[in-house]
Amino acid sequence: MKTLRDIQIRFIGAGNMATSLISGLLNKGLNTAQIKATNPNYNQREYIRKQFNIQVFDDNNEHFGWPDVVVMAVKPQVMKTALTEIRENIHHTQAVVVSVAAGITTTQIQEWLHEPSAIIRTMPNTPAAIGQGAIGMFANNRVSTAQRSQCEQIMDAVGTSVWVTQESDMDIVTALSGSGPAYFFKFIQALQKAAEDLGLSTQNARLLTRQTAVGAALLAERSDRPITELIEQVTSPQGTTHAALTRLNDLHLDDVVRQAVTAAWQRSAELSADSD
Repeated sequence: MKTLRDIQIRFIGAGNMATSLISGLLNKGLNTAQIKATNPNYNQREYIRKQFNIQVFDDNNEHFGWPDVVVMAVKPQVMKTALTEIRENIHHTQAVVVSVAAGITTTQIQEWLHEPSAIIRTMPNTPAAIGQGAIGMFANNRVSTAQRSQCEQIMDAVGTSVWVTQESDMDIVTALSGSGPAYFFKFIQALQKAAEDLGLSTQNARLLTRQTAVGAALLAERSDRPITELIEQVTSPQGTTHAALTRLNDLHLDDVVRQAVTAAWQRSAELSADSD
């Protein structure tokens, strides 16, 4: 069975997510000859070419070669068109198709490819660029054990991956970890702004906010204690943290977060319907 150092990967689409994955894979030791990509935008192609020194094309079928894995990193709205363009090459090479598009189901991909194919639906997130991605995966019944292993190696090279047994769970994964970095960035932004409004310099507010976020995340990851206990460790009765948490509870923070994640979950399901 081929290892990560042996496989050939073709990216169809070279936007933000593909860039994150390519960066993470190269940082893990893949050589530039193992990866090819396509993108219709000239400026983006030049950026990818200069940044990573890989071959980049404007035509999805140009120098297609014999990839083991074809990563579909296009927007959900153009997935059908892109798959239709390359389906003959997919069937010829027997490559496993790995989708990173939100809301597109394996059934839809199979329909657009016309012939039975090995398909893996994934949802990585942008921290994959620094090897800290959180990735959910679902495989259809045509994916072999070797192909599952190859996909795991690709995704584990850029973060932590999990398999789900029900494809419907991928909409939850999309709402949680796929969109999740933006939620944390938004909170970091709001926290820094609050400190600045109270009089702290932008430089100090920025440094303290980001380091607090990093430290809290690492502590949560490395501790075997539940989050409720970690909160209690910071909170003294009638102290400053207690005052802040009381206000967040009064504002129904948990409900706000639940509603936000639910909105993302619903949109992921809608994207699937919109693409039919």
